[in-house]
Amino acid sequence: MPSPTRVNPVDVILAKRRGEAHPQHQLEAFIGGYQRGEVADYQVAAWLMAVVWRGMSDVETAALTQVLADSGERLDLSELPHCVDKHSTGGVGDTTTLVLAPLVAALGATVAKLSGRGLGHSGGTIDKLESIPGFGATLDRDAFLRQAREVGVVVSGQSADLAPADGLLYALRDATGTVESLPLIASSIMSKKLAGGAKHLVLDVKTGSGAFMKRDAEARALARAMVGIGRQAGLAVRAVLSRMDQPLGRAVGHALEVREALALLRGEALDGHLREVVVVLAFELLESAGLVTSRSQVEAALDDGRALERFERWVAAQGGDVGALARLDVAPDEAAWPAPASGTLRRVDAERVGIAVARLGGAREHKSDTVDLGVGAVLHARVGDEVRAGEPLATLYHRGGRGLEAALAALTGAAEVGTALTPPAVVVDVLR
Repeated sequence: MPSPTRVNPVDVILAKRRGEAHPQHQLEAFIGGYQRGEVADYQVAAWLMAVVWRGMSDVETAALTQVLADSGERLDLSELPHCVDKHSTGGVGDTTTLVLAPLVAALGATVAKLSGRGLGHSGGTIDKLESIPGFGATLDRDAFLRQAREVGVVVSGQSADLAPADGLLYALRDATGTVESLPLIASSIMSKKLAGGAKHLVLDVKTGSGAFMKRDAEARALARAMVGIGRQAGLAVRAVLSRMDQPLGRAVGHALEVREALALLRGEALDGHLREVVVVLAFELLESAGLVTSRSQVEAALDDGRALERFERWVAAQGGDVGALARLDVAPDEAAWPAPASGTLRRVDAERVGIAVARLGGAREHKSDTVDLGVGAVLHARVGDEVRAGEPLATLYHRGGRGLEAALAALTGAAEVGTALTPPAVVVDVLR
């Protein structure tokens, strides 16, 4: 085998400091050298800071994405029919995957998805699924592919073999204050999606107080960057911009969110925000894959029980106790978060709600932390609703008061009550 190409890391740092674009072979040598231990952490940290300040062109960002995707294995899903995937940039009360995956599978797609755990105030899909007794989220490759073929849905924990260089870079970005860079964010997300093997991808890019991108313009720029990367890589990508100024669903907390997802799958009356985002994401994925031509086809599969049946098959295939879905372990103690005044609810800060649930034990600050899957909050009012002073805006579910005082403190000022308003649509835009 030919020896790996080597590069002087100082030359790479200086080139980016001058604002020059890196050719792909230079990125391959630099990132490959870091992965092999030939380029030091402090040199990569200097380069990351230069990227934060100088940015990257679209072509350069796409090249970096390919280098990260090629740093490990790539899943071969070519034998599976209509392989699709979905990625969310994170939020609060965002249970879309639990409804979306069985819904699109019921309409002929295959969802073979690698997902992660939550960190900070955003909940992770794997954590939610593990609130179902017996559910196993760690599958080897053979079991993963077999379930994808037989059930049409499989979700497993993120493999360390996929885009390992991205994992190294992310840990360093987190420690050096270089997380907030659009090309670094876009290449990190898309490298794992390219390595994941799906041919059709929908991105749910959040905007608002509970999102990583707080402003619409930032979210739109990230969405455009990721769609552009996908296009250059031959991946069919669409992006949906959705609001995260208030929690997407009424439930926040792992078992509570599973319970809400089940209610939506069963056709029970719910707030429309979660349903709207699920239907839009599903339609964009399925139309891209040539499986539907109208939104009504998606809604029919959600309402007639096909998606619920596929959800139960999925849970059972991964060892989950379908009979236990009706009695998930929810924390037994309750406390109210009262409305501060009477009037129209004008704002509910999604990030603070997420932080409050974290204070109850429902999230992790470090990857090694243990999460209480049964704590959380259920909102009783949404933006635009009329509320009365002292009545509960939400019920907090806790265990013996652990973290309750800190949770209520986090919610201080998180709700604004005033004059009437028309709530904005939850879906901001779709980028194809």
